[in-house]
Amino acid sequence: MKSSRKGLEICCGITATFLIVVALVFTTLWFTTFKPKEPEITAYPVGLEDINVFSIFFVRNITLNMTITINNHRNVGSFEFKNATAYVNYRGGVVAEVPIGQNLVPARGKLNTTTSADLMVGKIITNPVFFDDVAAGSLNLTATAALHGKVRLFEFVKIRATALSTCDISFSIASRNVQSTCKSKIKL
Repeated sequence: MKSSRKGLEICCGITATFLIVVALVFTTLWFTTFKPKEPEITAYPVGLEDINVFSIFFVRNITLNMTITINNHRNVGSFEFKNATAYVNYRGGVVAEVPIGQNLVPARGKLNTTTSADLMVGKIITNPVFFDDVAAGSLNLTATAALHGKVRLFEFVKIRATALSTCDISFSIASRNVQSTCKSKIKL
């Protein structure tokens, strides 16, 4: 009886130690390797180079085509997001809505997607600082998006997540160059 009880205690002790080690390893991996990291998002406006600033007084809307690159190379999990809408702002006012279609960003991969925005020229040129910006030589826009979806690890672990992105887009009037700088954050 005593040896049977002692064997049971040893077995329970080994099992508990094993479970603690597995929990510690999984926790360590979660906070290092498996923890979702911010994807790198870049917006490339296409077509603004063809726009003459003085011709915008004669059009109602300007269609701005965009290529959006989501680089997920730092994550071991894929990210599948639902249809979303990004908003383009000029000096605090929304001047365009950009539809972003449902898609999957593969683990350690990259996704290029294209979309377009109809810039509401009337809202831009009626802004009190528009002519000051033209005189300064650049128009600065901000695009914001919230992509709601799921992070998938090993195809069986699914975690709800939202990728938030803010892109500052600067259009140089003289050179007609467009530059964008994006920052992203992921919320679990």
